[in-house]
Amino acid sequence: MNSNNPSRSKKSRKPADTFANTDFAESNVPVLVGLTTFVVFLPALWNEFVNWDDYETLLNNPRYRGMGWSHLRWMLTTFHMGHYQPLSWLTFAVDSLIWGTNPLGYHLTNLVLHVSNAVLFFFLARLLLFHAVGRSNDESQIGLRFSAALAALLFSVHPLRVESVVWATERRDVLSGFFFLLALYSYVRAHGSSDDRSRRACLALSFFAFLLSLMAKATAITLPAVLWLLDFYPLRRLPGSSRSWLDAEGRKILWEKLPFVIVALIFAIIAAMAQESAGALRPLQQYFLTYRLGQAAYGIMFYLWKSLIPWNLSPLYELPYDFDAWMPLFLLCAVAATVITIALYVLRRRWTAGFACWVFYLGMLAPVIGVAQSGPQLVADRYSYFSCMSWAVLLGGGFFQLWSSARERPERRAVFFTTSALAALVLVGLGIMTWKQAAVWRDTKALWEYVITAQPESSIAHYNLARIYENDGRPDDAIRYYRRAVAINPTNADAHYNLARLLAKQGQQVEAVAHYREALKIRPNDADAHNNLGLLLALQGDIEGSLAAFRKATQSDPRYGKAFFNM
Repeated sequence: MNSNNPSRSKKSRKPADTFANTDFAESNVPVLVGLTTFVVFLPALWNEFVNWDDYETLLNNPRYRGMGWSHLRWMLTTFHMGHYQPLSWLTFAVDSLIWGTNPLGYHLTNLVLHVSNAVLFFFLARLLLFHAVGRSNDESQIGLRFSAALAALLFSVHPLRVESVVWATERRDVLSGFFFLLALYSYVRAHGSSDDRSRRACLALSFFAFLLSLMAKATAITLPAVLWLLDFYPLRRLPGSSRSWLDAEGRKILWEKLPFVIVALIFAIIAAMAQESAGALRPLQQYFLTYRLGQAAYGIMFYLWKSLIPWNLSPLYELPYDFDAWMPLFLLCAVAATVITIALYVLRRRWTAGFACWVFYLGMLAPVIGVAQSGPQLVADRYSYFSCMSWAVLLGGGFFQLWSSARERPERRAVFFTTSALAALVLVGLGIMTWKQAAVWRDTKALWEYVITAQPESSIAHYNLARIYENDGRPDDAIRYYRRAVAINPTNADAHYNLARLLAKQGQQVEAVAHYREALKIRPNDADAHNNLGLLLALQGDIEGSLAAFRKATQSDPRYGKAFFNM
């Protein structure tokens, strides 16, 4: 461009009414985003490991502690705890070499990764907004930077992020998230470049980052669809009419995604195998399709609602025991999700950004929405880490529109500054809530006491708190919480077993026998429960019943020596 153009040189000197200094925005805004994120999550550094997978994954697991061939082979092949995450294991190994089993180091790594994600999110949001608005003058660049900063902070300091960052075991979220964001950023950069060599390099980096993201956690398997969505908006590479998307140019764009699709399918299969190996996947015979669809509808509205009002968040939202009682709520959520989908589809030409963000949200929720249900959770805060990124970018785009409007029409500046002040207050409020939520994970007892406060009908929380009281030498309190656990969920076999064991110690043999029998109805091959039941029946003089229980124990586990001895 001709530098002698007087209008251009005047614009480059920045008029007096510019809202911010370009140099400051360029160099310091991403730093402020990262620093703010770090400060908000600072309490996490003093948290301990919690007995919610941390013990099994990190504290009592020596197999990842080292860089020898046996350690690396285990990391590359294990399905430990139902996950395939070799890259996450590798980072845990580095932590163990530096910190041993000091939880501070593990939490620090999680936090550094999340801070890195916040900064990378800033650059991605700025790039997406640039393509969306199509402006490149100096003043618009200032607005894009501050709008991207708002988007990055809305993502990074939101209380829904706490579980992914503060829970040491959930390293896979922040690690996979980093490479997911890098893959998106590289892809958008590739198609914003006019140089073929640079474009190919960015596409290669995008693919490699996608591979690393999957090696940390398989949640990003829907990224090929996301890339295709980016081609639709904001890159606008796809033809205007969907009917022509399979024309020559459209097919070329689709073929470009083939390597991503192949890798995604491979890791989807591996993830299913990992869940199956841990017995985490629920078969249709136990968990009906109608329940799964209801759970999916509930999840779609849950994460949207909690993004707007992040109140009463919990580390565990347990699957309800009586699903039928929840069906009216599930149906209401299904209707709401359908209405939103139809409305945004109808408005897709007038509000393309809203439609694209909704599709991104649904696409990133798809692997964790509950259709292929694993684990005891109905929904989980950590599942919002990827899916809710689009809402932060959308709000950043709205802020930029206000900024542009205020620049062009001075009478609207009052609205802009009022909105900016409100946005600042919202960020402060979110930061305070996140600071407090991080303290929930301080230790195991604090965690489960909070879950019971937030979700009083959690059988798992009552059971885990009972175990803590039992280990602290408070059997009466433990029995009280075990009783509550089985009252909430009569199919909680572990709670029945441990309640029976403590009741037997206190001489309440009749009730103990009843709870052992309940535990065995749910888990009929539990050799320990059969053996303990046999001992109680022997004490009651029921020799035949006792022998039958011991025989079932040996049938359940032919190497169970105690039962043979007792017989």
